[in-house]
Amino acid sequence: MPRPADRLPLGHAIALGVLHGPAELLPVSSSAHITLVPWLLGWPYTELDGELRKAFEVALHAGTAAALLIALRNEIPGVSFRRAQLVALSFAPPAVIGKRFERPIEQRLGTPATIAAGLALGSVAMLVADRAPQRRTREEAGALDALLLGVAQACALMPGVSRNGATLAAARARRFTREDANALSRHVALPIILGATALKGTRLLRRGVPPPLRRAFAAGAASAFASTLASTWLIRQVERDRSLAPYAAYRMGLALVVAWRCRP
Repeated sequence: MPRPADRLPLGHAIALGVLHGPAELLPVSSSAHITLVPWLLGWPYTELDGELRKAFEVALHAGTAAALLIALRNEIPGVSFRRAQLVALSFAPPAVIGKRFERPIEQRLGTPATIAAGLALGSVAMLVADRAPQRRTREEAGALDALLLGVAQACALMPGVSRNGATLAAARARRFTREDANALSRHVALPIILGATALKGTRLLRRGVPPPLRRAFAAGAASAFASTLASTWLIRQVERDRSLAPYAAYRMGLALVVAWRCRP
């Protein structure tokens, strides 16, 4: 019989995988939802060892990343010096900061209270940025735009901020149209998702997964893959010329629920 600290019911793993797909595609923070939903519902996931929770999130991201490679295969830009430069500039800030501060961020900013703060801060940033005029297209993106998108991704290392939400806010603040802001957000996020998944996946393979959890990890990755593929229509919904206010309102509402639950 697995100890409580090594237990992840198969149904819970599948449910979290199903949740991960749409939460990754929308600017609501998948990491926040994977942490907060079990915490709010009292699931044993919260009792897992911290390293095992991180490993399970790697499995979910692996499933989502594989699905995104399939779903967005026609959008992956061709190789050119300009595009390589833009990707490199957007990749550098989160890669450098993540490598240097990964442990402190995970240890200090992964609690429900700090995640709620990240959700609220991201909501405000999205609302303010979305007031900018829609004047630029993705073809006009330059080095400064790429660097600022990279800084936004670095800010999203704080759980709750949301990589998608932060890069959308950065692109809208730079006056890109909502459709092109979404495209830029996807294009700069995919290398980070793949890089982080590969790095953390390698660590996971070295460490290994306890036998009682292997089925749950596999089921979570498979359901994240399926839910991401099934939810790609959400990309078009966000891409349409609609305000980011509904997503900001949802994030703020979730933050308030968590703050209420965290009260003394």
